[in-house]
Amino acid sequence: MVMRPIPISQPAIGAREEELVLEAVRSGWVSSIGKYIDAFEESFARFCDVKYAIAVSNGTTGLHLALETLNIKAGDEVVVPDLTFVATANTVAQTGAVPVLVDIDPETLCLDPASVAAAITARTKAIMPVHLYGHAADMDALQAIADEHGLAIIEDAAEAHGAEYKGRRVGGLGNCGVFSFYGNKIITTGEGGMITTNDPEFYQRARNLRDHAMSPERRYWHHERGFNYRMTNLQAALGVAQMERIDTFIQKRIDIMNWYRKSIHTDGEVRLNREMNWSRSVFWMVCLEVDWFTEKTRNDFMAAMKACGIDSRPYFCTLSSMPMYARDPLAVSKRKSDSGLCLPSFYDLTEAEVVGVADTINDLLEEMRPR
Repeated sequence: MVMRPIPISQPAIGAREEELVLEAVRSGWVSSIGKYIDAFEESFARFCDVKYAIAVSNGTTGLHLALETLNIKAGDEVVVPDLTFVATANTVAQTGAVPVLVDIDPETLCLDPASVAAAITARTKAIMPVHLYGHAADMDALQAIADEHGLAIIEDAAEAHGAEYKGRRVGGLGNCGVFSFYGNKIITTGEGGMITTNDPEFYQRARNLRDHAMSPERRYWHHERGFNYRMTNLQAALGVAQMERIDTFIQKRIDIMNWYRKSIHTDGEVRLNREMNWSRSVFWMVCLEVDWFTEKTRNDFMAAMKACGIDSRPYFCTLSSMPMYARDPLAVSKRKSDSGLCLPSFYDLTEAEVVGVADTINDLLEEMRPR
């Protein structure tokens, strides 16, 4: 039995976070200069096993900054998955380029390489794989396409801190990676994001564009149009404290996933997250898919869970269903979007609470199952 209302997510913020943020406040360095910004960037770069990390104001500005750094512009095309958070496409459109929507792999929920290959044109300049819900995309297959056509790869790793592809952490697999530190992510700075890269030229240009493209030689001289995409020292202090526990946070999500796997009655029609043998997922969200769900029955199921005190969330809406990106539905993305939902998976969940959530799910599925 579920003993308390169970939210879909909540941050894990404790005494260490309070200590460092208070120290940053007392230091007087509360804006975009301060020791915690450098410390956070260095810590996150080590974690991702990359040479450079650039702290930014949020994951969305990180994506836009990455695109601008790579000189993506009007008339260009960038391949993105149809099933993702809308920021993936919006940031492409913000440059004047066209987000080209392609379908996903039904097992990984990430870009389907065959669909990507079929979408390449003379105007394609980049591929933006999303490591959706914490599982890595098939990066070797996507890199082969990129190499063949001379394309950049921007990893949207907003949800995948610490996820691995063939033993390498995401964020260092393409030209750059972009992470989010929103309140529901594996680690949080409230808002905030990070760009990771091994390319020194990309790093220097992105750092410059992040701060209004101000000349390093002449103050208040700007050689091109830049942006104010900086992170504050207060946010970075929170991030430094969170990084001290990131391995613990990731292991807890793996534990939660295993508790759900033991407790939910899965079969050929009811499935939880799959994990390819070449990937190590961090299970940012525990995903439940039910073949006989329609969008309506999925929503009815979520409402029934809510009545039992358990929050959940639907999969993202497909980009192709939205007015600004409307096109014919892509079969796999639409089916997953209509029938999938995410379950509570935050750090403070106990095994007993996960079992209680699972028992409720099992009962509701049995009650709603078509006869």
